[in-house]
Amino acid sequence: MNVTANNVANTNTDGFKKSRTILKEGPHGGVAPIVDQVDTPGPVKQISEDGATREAEASNVDLAEELTSSIATQSAYSANLKTIQTADEMLGSLLDTIG
Repeated sequence: MNVTANNVANTNTDGFKKSRTILKEGPHGGVAPIVDQVDTPGPVKQISEDGATREAEASNVDLAEELTSSIATQSAYSANLKTIQTADEMLGSLLDTIG
């Protein structure tokens, strides 16, 4: 969510390159996030300053893509939270049975 928030915050920053988080399996079964910068070019726009016109590359962030990404991230977070809650309940039941 931090990467998505940073991308959205810099949507209007000329030359900004968006980042993506990829989740990889860690060495002991956990999940490790890897953040990569996406180097696709942004659209070129015309900027007028002091009577002169120049071209500048806009940000390559697509807000629709970022919104979709945040929904998927939220769903994954909810699923992980439910897994932790289930494990906690199972451990509690086990301790009640032993005790």
